Amino acid sequence: MKQLICGTTAYRTFSNDAAGGRLSHAYMLHFNDVKNLREALKIFALRFFGLTEENGRRILNESFTDCRIFPEEGKKLTADAVAALLADSILKPLECDRKLYIISGFEQTTQLLQNKLLKTLEEPPQGVHFLLGVTSPAPVLDTVKSRVKTLVVPPFTEEQIYAALRRKDAANPLNRAAAESCGGIFGAAENMVKGGWFAEIAEAAREICAVRDAAAAGRAAVKYGDTKYKNELLAQMGLNYRNALCRIARGGGSDVTAAALTYAAEAVDKAVSDVKFNAFFQGLLFDLMLRIIEENDRWLKLQA
Repeated sequence: MKQLICGTTAYRTFSNDAAGGRLSHAYMLHFNDVKNLREALKIFALRFFGLTEENGRRILNESFTDCRIFPEEGKKLTADAVAALLADSILKPLECDRKLYIISGFEQTTQLLQNKLLKTLEEPPQGVHFLLGVTSPAPVLDTVKSRVKTLVVPPFTEEQIYAALRRKDAANPLNRAAAESCGGIFGAAENMVKGGWFAEIAEAAREICAVRDAAAAGRAAVKYGDTKYKNELLAQMGLNYRNALCRIARGGGSDVTAAALTYAAEAVDKAVSDVKFNAFFQGLLFDLMLRIIEENDRWLKLQA
């Protein structure tokens, strides 16, 4: 992962800011990899403090006093955690001359808590910096976006993914297939070579993306509406739509128009935000499929 991240323009930009003493008070890292976002943020944190993996072990272990990572792994940011962060931010650094607060999965933070952080993001205490990590910027308030410097890690190439998988396990026979079908998302490729629950999510996403009428949409919504992996399913759907767009760009065919695929990818990004406020996932999924079907039908009629 480190080799992949350090080769990106986002990392080079951040590194140059650090080397030139031009670090912004707040950054937002857009990295569409649910599995590896937290690890990527730590790689940026090492550069922030000018540490290598060897002497930055406490950052990687999340035990470095002047680098606080929120929320706890596997959890969402709470009001108590935000209050603790804001209270801690006014205290002087203990080991360095500056402090870094990392919030991973910031797109899952409620609008209320995002608003609570606004003033501090805009005018943090002296020596305090923020690094927000998102897999999708869509749910992030515009007022937050205007107060941060955004760094984007685009999907990796097939060869980059394949090389990274081989560095982890050169003998795995699934490496090439995973690199070809993961859409440039390393975490997705890692899950693919392991199989397990991801194989089920990948199949569900393929079935949902292949729906072309309301009846089939209803059946798929009932079948997958109670999944435990809502965000993962939506992420894989978005990946499928973007992969289809790439195939069209390379001259391939599709029974869904490019315009409808673009709409579908954006609609899925919006659904990632909506799912936090909509407990009835089956209904959300059904509505999402219907809107994509209607958009494709509309464009097919226009092209006829």
